Amino acid sequence: MTQMLRFALGLTALLVWLTGAAVAQEPVLPDFDQWETVASSAEEAVDAPDTTETMLEVQRARLVDYRAEFDAARNLNAARISALREQLAALGTPPEGEGAEPESPEVAANREELNRQLNTLLTPVQRAEAAYLRADALIGQIDVALRERQTEQLMEVVPTPLNPVHWRSAIDDLATAAGEIAAEAPDDADTARRSLRSSLPAVLALTILGLVLIFRGHHWSTAIVGRLQQFGARGFGIWRFVVSLLRIILPTVGLVLLAMAVLATDWFGPRGSTLVQLIPVIGGAMLGVRWIAERVFSRDEDEALILLPAAERKAVRFYVSIITVTVIIGAIITAIFDGQQPAETTEAVLRLPVMLLSAFALFRIGKILRGYSDPVTEDVSAAEEPRTSTLNRVVRGLGLGAMIVAVVAPLLLISGYYNAAVSLLPPYVTTLVLLGLVMTLQRFLADVYGAMTGQGVQARDALMPVFFGLILLLLSLPVMALAWGARVTDLTELWALFSRGFAFGETRIRPTDFLSFAVIFVIGYAVTRLIQGALRSNVLPKTRMDIGGQNAIVSGIGYVGIFLAALLAITGAGIDLSALAYVAGALSVGIGFGLQNVVSNFVSGIILLIERPISEGDWIEVGGQMGYVRDISVRSTRIETFDRTDVIVPNADLISGTVTNYTRGNTVGRLIVPVGVAYGTDTKRIEGILQEIAEAQPIVLTNPPPAVLFLNFGADALEFEVRCYLRDVNWMMKVKNDINHAIAARFKEEGIEIPFAQRDLWLRNPETLQPATSASVEDSSDKLEPQA
Repeated sequence: MTQMLRFALGLTALLVWLTGAAVAQEPVLPDFDQWETVASSAEEAVDAPDTTETMLEVQRARLVDYRAEFDAARNLNAARISALREQLAALGTPPEGEGAEPESPEVAANREELNRQLNTLLTPVQRAEAAYLRADALIGQIDVALRERQTEQLMEVVPTPLNPVHWRSAIDDLATAAGEIAAEAPDDADTARRSLRSSLPAVLALTILGLVLIFRGHHWSTAIVGRLQQFGARGFGIWRFVVSLLRIILPTVGLVLLAMAVLATDWFGPRGSTLVQLIPVIGGAMLGVRWIAERVFSRDEDEALILLPAAERKAVRFYVSIITVTVIIGAIITAIFDGQQPAETTEAVLRLPVMLLSAFALFRIGKILRGYSDPVTEDVSAAEEPRTSTLNRVVRGLGLGAMIVAVVAPLLLISGYYNAAVSLLPPYVTTLVLLGLVMTLQRFLADVYGAMTGQGVQARDALMPVFFGLILLLLSLPVMALAWGARVTDLTELWALFSRGFAFGETRIRPTDFLSFAVIFVIGYAVTRLIQGALRSNVLPKTRMDIGGQNAIVSGIGYVGIFLAALLAITGAGIDLSALAYVAGALSVGIGFGLQNVVSNFVSGIILLIERPISEGDWIEVGGQMGYVRDISVRSTRIETFDRTDVIVPNADLISGTVTNYTRGNTVGRLIVPVGVAYGTDTKRIEGILQEIAEAQPIVLTNPPPAVLFLNFGADALEFEVRCYLRDVNWMMKVKNDINHAIAARFKEEGIEIPFAQRDLWLRNPETLQPATSASVEDSSDKLEPQA
């Protein structure tokens, strides 16, 4: 069987094991006598130097089955054992020491009976625990032995394939193997002809249909894409991806039909039929690799996942084609020698030119990837600090790795390390293919997400595609491990270790506990949000409660619901909260020192929600900031100022500081408008005019009525004030603006002067400002003339 088939079978076995491991089983008591026989046999197999790998694998599989039974048996009667221990704890400790009052006979008899039942239940559990540890240790020993043998095989040295002496033997072995395959053909030619004549219509039909699909499948898929683009199909990127799969499916189906046509002739024996059956598998793999290269290094720059220059993308696709051809040749060589015993240098000699060609193509690809530069990085101006994206670093790193592998693998093969060379270059190529597949599927899921959310192409830069890519990368890790030589048992052992979880105090936390926690918490959170939505939209609006009280109730239910959801999730996951006592103690110390402000704001937020001195929508002033309360959270309150800026105020400042609430309880508020008139104006007349103006405003309350006060004899004017109460204080500036306009217009009509500041200037010596006479000026000029 070829390495590709082994890889596929190993992956299938891993998936089957994972599926079976997910099925819950009731714990049963194992057969300990039979287990002793199995354990002794496994110990002898591990110690024996002539034990084959197949025998070790068989022993390991039996040990894994028993270990699973023992693991389940460790929890046998767990509920009953816990109940007995609680009953014993309720009885308390028996009296000890001299002079202690003896325990009553009834209590002593009850304690003895409970201990007897507990020991009876614990005996099989303890035996299962000991057997589990023994099985786990034996499995570990077998894994170590298998890994050591695998390492020895990698370091095994064969004669160098460069020696011409081995070329003749390699060609002879290849001819012998091919001759044996050809010799399996039927000896009776007449019978073969009659068989062919009877199946000729089916053979011709399969051949024609297969050739049509192979040679026309690419054209048909391209035509479908063009037709969808012509009709403007919605989600065109998704359709183009789906239709592009036809470039793999149609030719692969054609290869399958050709293989069926060849097998229908009955001209090949068992090994020849195996080779024919291998052709569609190899062809499909080759088409798949080519398809991934077409997606990652697409001809269309908008669809290319790694945006290189067009010439370099074309070169990469060409080198990928070379590598796929070399993979096909290597798979055929391996299939020809399957079940044969050629010389130890035969496969090394035959694979040397293939590996050199593959290494050359891989080196060229690595060199191109090494020079990759992210377009985002190139657009950074010289004044900005250059940034290197994660994709840039990964692509360059993969390019450097490809260049190193392309150089090291042929050197190992030339040096005689055939197994090491074969275990290095093909796995690296497989890794590159898998990473390309992850990128391709991530782009497809991003397009699907964009079509569902209506974001379109912009969704490719969203956060969700990053999570899609992370999940796809995690799913590809087991496949990469198998490609690099990991055994299925290694992955199953790693999964078993992960499934057992880790101990936290006396509590063991497993991945299923995290899953249970997440599911229960999400359900509780969703129910809380549904209740909040129902209260906010249907229940509370039908009450007489103000909007602030409604928001307080909705917020309080949200906090309580999230707390209960977390509590139920912890309980449902089986996490013992007593194990968190030390953590809680450490947190209390941290709260006492570093988190006291956070706790103070949290408690203040709870007080704000309960007492409601301020509510959402209130107009408040705190700390010199004035605006509307938009959101009250457990730590801070967000205030939107009149400048449309948000001010985040800690809740502790709202509780301990001075807060002015202009709309607490109601929106009624007082407005004061100062007015000044010139001296000599009739003050009673001014009072009447201002009273009429204030009463004419529709938003001014008539009860209490507006008042006009003559306050002072100012330095420049007679000072009045219009004081009135507004129905809605939020309109204070608008009403003040209207009153001022009305006062200006009315005073203009009545001829009333609105004075401005005036000052009289008195000079103590005004004569000093008089202009000088001409005589005095001439005298002064004579005095300034220079002496002869």
